[in-house]
Amino acid sequence: MISSALTTCGLLQLDLQLCDSVTSQLSSQLRNFPLDVPKLFLYLLMRHTITLIPGDGIGPEIVAATVRVIEATGVDIEWETQILGAQAQEKFGTTLPEATIDSIKRNKVALKGPQMTPIGKGFTSVNVGLRKALDLYANVRPVKALPNIPCRNPELDLVIVRENTEDLYAGLEHVVVPGVVESLKIITEKASTRIALYAFEYAKANGRKKVTAVHKANIMKLSDGLFLECFYNVAKDFPEIEADDKIVDNCCMQLVMRPEQFDVLVLENLYGDIVSDICAGLIGGLGLAPGANIGELGAVFEAVHGSAPDIAGQGIANPTALMLSAVQMLYHIGEKDAGDRMKDAILAVFADGEHITRDLGGTAKTNEFARAIEDKIKAEATAAA
Repeated sequence: MISSALTTCGLLQLDLQLCDSVTSQLSSQLRNFPLDVPKLFLYLLMRHTITLIPGDGIGPEIVAATVRVIEATGVDIEWETQILGAQAQEKFGTTLPEATIDSIKRNKVALKGPQMTPIGKGFTSVNVGLRKALDLYANVRPVKALPNIPCRNPELDLVIVRENTEDLYAGLEHVVVPGVVESLKIITEKASTRIALYAFEYAKANGRKKVTAVHKANIMKLSDGLFLECFYNVAKDFPEIEADDKIVDNCCMQLVMRPEQFDVLVLENLYGDIVSDICAGLIGGLGLAPGANIGELGAVFEAVHGSAPDIAGQGIANPTALMLSAVQMLYHIGEKDAGDRMKDAILAVFADGEHITRDLGGTAKTNEFARAIEDKIKAEATAAA
């Protein structure tokens, strides 16, 4: 069927010798394709178009460094650059231009630098707006200790799954009377069930043994009670995975004292925001914490730290968080080999300890750190040849 369609298009008349130079990049997933499918066609199947959002402050610097390392893995990506936030407001009169939203919907994947959000005034959070616009309901943040980075628990390896679309982040606030403000906490059965299902499916797919729901149902008996009820309803369909729950304040204490007891944690929006930052602190800070926002319309991979305008343009920013987010992205688009190469090279650079950025006690600049990772990738490719 594929052959006849390609014959109609004239593609079978291509000189396949022109494509020999790219066939080494094809993944093992393509080995089952019919032999008469042109190699060029297979190559095009392996090409990815990804929306690239450089962001504000240090964003353009760490995005550029990350793109260099991604391309060093050999994966074929066409980058489609878009803007958000203050830049978009100035150019288009909106912080969330349709062109950017449409680009992500079309490409299904975006790599995004940090965006500036005014505190207490100005436009609302672009990150929250983007998640709402694309219904990116699952925020996934792996927390894993890195070599040569001081950590009380060097074997720490857990995953935060945070509901991204409701809770207090719905932004429903109003003044009741002067001096009294009311914020509405929205918890629904649909969103709670959906995030619980994602957490259990993630655990199953990644060989995780336990999922813990984090809540405050002892006080918010209706809202958090609904979240907890949905969690245990979903858990019934995954008997092979242990399910338990922790009250959020106790969970925070336990994370500091005995984080090894946790595997996958699933939380409402506000608790997830707070607990994920605590977990980032356990491994060295937000500069080492990757993040992904997943939905049915697409996925956005980003560093979870801020735009750090105070050091923008100095070439000293640490791109580790965005690079680890890019590793998540490569896995997401089916490029496991490239993701493994990039992850292993990052870990090797940390293990060597010679090219660590200033925020982690080293002296390397952003580009020097990226170059060291590139060199590791190239050295591994040479050794495997």
